[in-house]
Amino acid sequence: MAVIGREKEIRTLKQCYESERSEFVVVYGRRRVGKTFLIKELFETEFTFYSTGILGGDRLTQLQTWNREIARYGGNGIPDAKNWIEAFENLNTLTERASERKKKVIFLDEISWMSTTRSDFLTGLDYYWNRWASSRKDILLIVCGSAASWVTDNIVNSRGGLHNRLTRRILIQPFCLNECKQYYESRRIPLTPHQMAEAYMIFGGIPYYMSLMEPHLSLYQNVDNIYFAQGSELRNEFSNLYRSLFNDAERYVNIIETLAKKGIGMARGEIAEELNISNGGRLTKTLQDLSESGFIRKYKAYGHKKKESLYQLIDFFSLFDIRFRSGRESFSSDYWLRFSTTSAYSIWSGISYEKLCLLHLSQIRKKLGISGVLTAAFSWRGKFEDKGAQIDLVIDRNDNVINLCEIKFASQSYTLDKSDSDALREKRAAFIGATHTRKAVVTTMITTFGLTRNMYSSEIYHEVTLNDLFEPND
Repeated sequence: MAVIGREKEIRTLKQCYESERSEFVVVYGRRRVGKTFLIKELFETEFTFYSTGILGGDRLTQLQTWNREIARYGGNGIPDAKNWIEAFENLNTLTERASERKKKVIFLDEISWMSTTRSDFLTGLDYYWNRWASSRKDILLIVCGSAASWVTDNIVNSRGGLHNRLTRRILIQPFCLNECKQYYESRRIPLTPHQMAEAYMIFGGIPYYMSLMEPHLSLYQNVDNIYFAQGSELRNEFSNLYRSLFNDAERYVNIIETLAKKGIGMARGEIAEELNISNGGRLTKTLQDLSESGFIRKYKAYGHKKKESLYQLIDFFSLFDIRFRSGRESFSSDYWLRFSTTSAYSIWSGISYEKLCLLHLSQIRKKLGISGVLTAAFSWRGKFEDKGAQIDLVIDRNDNVINLCEIKFASQSYTLDKSDSDALREKRAAFIGATHTRKAVVTTMITTFGLTRNMYSSEIYHEVTLNDLFEPND
């Protein structure tokens, strides 16, 4: 299967392969996002050596795997390594035996699993690069990891021998809607844009999850088969995902499940109070790890004098699993189809569509004609005449304009009525009154199929639809 998207990443990797110096590249990102697939598609026929860490394997298991790969790539006669210094010395020997070519590609996958507790893996990697590979011109060393926080701490921001040794760092992000559309079309999976959006709100832009969908089944049937059925592929994915990425996974899961209760996000003090834990350095590190791994985002709360940061869960599959895990206990062959006709579906889809829009801000900015304008995005909650007011998405622009975005997910064009119109005016008044902004404040509707034209829609001058979100990333 051809690589979908990833144009920038492919261009960077090819430049590294064609450069006239040795390159040390780190590729990282959320598990299942397609890091290994990308590297293999580009370079598998060029590998001088490839080895991957074993989840849960001890030091001996990791070294045994390495030794087998040394033999498989032509290292017959090289004695098995008993520690990581010897392992990387064997890699030196193997590389010296390799035929002359422009670049010798060394790919070390899931290195956080190789680097077991109290192992000397990082010492060996330091030795390999600093004492040998970096002085040559023909090495492309690619290290990869799904535990993004570990990669960031130990490779990207290393304070040891690997400090400032990277030549490139590549973060692999989930697909955007445009790339999802390309993927579904390449697999001949017949989904409408509305169904693609719904699939995104369940699985996110994670290629592995999308690969489980069968072309001959409807979206509803696929969701049931992939997630709700007994023995389904993703039935235990949530717990397996966090266990594979973090030691003491329960601590991370507790925070994820806490954040799932508040769509707008929570301050760290609120998280600590909710979980009855210390608001100290350990919480800081946990939140940083989750952010680096792409599960949560940190943003400033607009209008707060202290400029307090909020932490918001943005991983779609985590949100979906937490919301619907209990539904599997009452599984039927058409669970998702039946659920899609309930009022609870409308609530879930509305909240999830807000997050989908948040992750497609570049497309929204493009439709609004402000791609070149510096912006900040956040949610907002306040009061109007003693009543609560919430705005789904606020885009604060550097050209002295603020877009207050009202987001609606529906199966047809959305019809504004008098109560909608009054509510939009009240939210705008509440925002202006609470924030005392001096910028121009305009109401913007983000819907699936646009607005039905009537007397109330004429008051809306800025519209974004689902089709606009399918534009390519900038």
